[in-house]
Amino acid sequence: MTLRELYQRSIETGIAHDPRGRDAVHKELRRVEKDFAELKKEEQDLFDRETLQNPYADSRILYGSGDEEVRRALVGIDIEVGEVLLADRLRERGEKIDLVIAHHPEGTAFANIPAVMYMQSDILSRFGVPINIAEDLMEGRAKEIERRLMPVNHSRAVDAARLLNIPFLCLHTPADNMVVTFLQKMFDEQEPYTLSDVIDMLKDVPEYRESGKNGAGPRILQGSKARRAGKIFVDMTGGTEGSKDIFKSLTTAGVNTIVGMHISEEHRKEAEKNHLNIVIAGHISSDNLGMNLLLDRVLQGAGIDVLPCSGFLRVSRPS
Repeated sequence: MTLRELYQRSIETGIAHDPRGRDAVHKELRRVEKDFAELKKEEQDLFDRETLQNPYADSRILYGSGDEEVRRALVGIDIEVGEVLLADRLRERGEKIDLVIAHHPEGTAFANIPAVMYMQSDILSRFGVPINIAEDLMEGRAKEIERRLMPVNHSRAVDAARLLNIPFLCLHTPADNMVVTFLQKMFDEQEPYTLSDVIDMLKDVPEYRESGKNGAGPRILQGSKARRAGKIFVDMTGGTEGSKDIFKSLTTAGVNTIVGMHISEEHRKEAEKNHLNIVIAGHISSDNLGMNLLLDRVLQGAGIDVLPCSGFLRVSRPS
């Protein structure tokens, strides 16, 4: 499989498991195509044309032509300069490494995280939040994140990969879509009665069970074991945390429990004010689950060997 084929399969799989639904994703792609057609020639020259077919600006081939044949990949949750140097060192020792794959974005994919955040509006709408409220709050939050990212030197790891001639790919939202869809379906089908039941279900998932051994397992951040779980909202995709002002609307929409990867203290306090239960499944463990589910689909029949690093533990599931 070539790097381009691997990348395209990943995006297609992410779309197929997007919590907004495939139709909503394609409507957004058509909107981007229309906006592009209306740009002036000089504006089109600067336009990221990859967005015409890839709705996830935080997932890109960061270095490489796309024609490289991939038989073995070094895969990590974070691939930074250290991991790129690790790949080069392993090559020196005779290890065959054709590609490094990160979950968390680097380079232009990191700089463009705010563009992905708007998908959260459609997800919130599916849970009963009025779309005008969701879009209004998300716009302010996305601009806040954009301001935070402006001074960041985001190209360091990509530059290291280029200098060492190591193809580099990052897959962020496609993997996050996989974990959201997997967990939301699990909770919807099994309908846990209490927060304790939610924790028990998470602990049955290998990635969360393993994180528990390392002291980073699922835990109730807000609420108690005996609290009723009620309507559960799995909030784990869309770039990064949304607006802290959304919790009132979620409560009004009938959401009782949020299951997330992580939550800031500022967001937690707002959730507490609105009487929401919060279960933290775990950040790196959730990223592991998402990447494993994605790789199971993308690498099926490809004969590509995965060498895990940087907090990634490969767990394969039968198709």
